[in-house]
Amino acid sequence: MFDLVTHPHTMTKLRSLFPLFLILTLGVGFGLAQNQKKGKKKKSYPKKEYYSGAPIKALIVTGGCCHNYLYQTFALGSGVQKVVNVDFEVVNVGGRGTEAMIDLYNKVDWAEPYDVVIHNECFANTAEPEYIRRITEAHRGGTPAVVVHCAMHSYRAAEIDDWREFLGVTSRRHDHQSNYPVKVTKPEHPVVADIPPGWVTPKDELYIIEKLWPNTTVLATSPSEKDGKDHPVIWVNEFGGTRVAGTTYGHSDEMFGDENFIRLLARSILWAAGKEIGAPVESTE
Repeated sequence: MFDLVTHPHTMTKLRSLFPLFLILTLGVGFGLAQNQKKGKKKKSYPKKEYYSGAPIKALIVTGGCCHNYLYQTFALGSGVQKVVNVDFEVVNVGGRGTEAMIDLYNKVDWAEPYDVVIHNECFANTAEPEYIRRITEAHRGGTPAVVVHCAMHSYRAAEIDDWREFLGVTSRRHDHQSNYPVKVTKPEHPVVADIPPGWVTPKDELYIIEKLWPNTTVLATSPSEKDGKDHPVIWVNEFGGTRVAGTTYGHSDEMFGDENFIRLLARSILWAAGKEIGAPVESTE
């Protein structure tokens, strides 16, 4: 069950994903949240393929330029919930431009209520150091994170490197959209364990990675059609003792409709949150 949140003060409850989808398609996009009623009956968690314990509390931060964040949020949330027991709260604010400073980050402890934060925002020209450090310091030794696509180009105008160190990679440009083959380089890692050999993505952007930070481990690469080099597309990072999982893919709606990509995000959430990822089982839902 998802809720619609008009961040930061009011909440309108929705009782299923279907009315959520109707609202999203009508363009109401302040945010979503998932909530459970308490005290009426004993908790009973549905059987999931990867994880069926108590719900993981996850925050999705999204908004900014260049992408269909309403659809992406719905596809991510509904897709991941098929295989992971997770409650999502979504903050979709800041407009559709390249610069914004959203209210969420005004509090030093903004990330504390969550087991994991998914960053899928796109604010390339926001450069205020104090603002950026309020984001990163909540993660350094704190709340784990999953970073998706344009998160890597957010805050790229900043002179400080705190955000890039948090991500684990530095990128400022991308190749054109194409269908890119994915080569898994660490098949033993749980984040990429379900990526099939020979996976070729739906049409999406390949980000050019200029730098890998010292605590980054590359899990998969794709070749650039321009420079011929293999660029990291999936990785994990250690940020002051905190787990961060990242992928540069996620530009297109087609990618968010791809089962391999959704399972990658599901596994990334579980790994970042420190949950054991079970082998796929037959669902009873």
